[in-house]
Amino acid sequence: MMLSTYEIYSRAALRVISAFLFMQHGAQKLFHYPPGGHNQGPLELFSLVGVAGVLEFFGGLCLLVGLCTRSVAFLLSGQMAVAYFMFYPAKAFFPVVNGGELTIMFCFVFFYFIFAGSGAWSIDEVIKNRLNRSKSD
Repeated sequence: MMLSTYEIYSRAALRVISAFLFMQHGAQKLFHYPPGGHNQGPLELFSLVGVAGVLEFFGGLCLLVGLCTRSVAFLLSGQMAVAYFMFYPAKAFFPVVNGGELTIMFCFVFFYFIFAGSGAWSIDEVIKNRLNRSKSD
C-alpha cells in the first residue's frame, strides 16, 4: 500500500492542528483566554493587536473547518511574514535566538496550504464534491 494514499488525510490533520494552535493566539488577544500571553487589558479592535487577534482567531477558524482555505492561508501567511519582520529580527538574527520560530513555522505551513488546498474533512471539499456531482447530472 502506498503512503501517498493517505496524503489527503495527513494534510487535513496538519490543517486542523495548526489552525487550532493558531486560533489560541487570537483567542488570547480577543478574549484573554486561555490566560497568559497577550493579556494587555481592554482591547482596541482596530489596533494592530486587535486586527491580528481577529485574523488569528477567525482566520484560524476558517482553516479549522476548511472554508476558503487557499485564500485564508494566503492572508495568514502574509500576516505571519509581516509579524516576523516587524518584531523579531531587531532582537537577534537567528530565529532560535529571537523567538520567531513559531511565527516562521506558521508562515510556511499556511504558505503550503495556498498551493495544496484543504485536504479531507473540509467545507471546501464538500463544496467541490457537490459542484462536481451537479456538473455530472
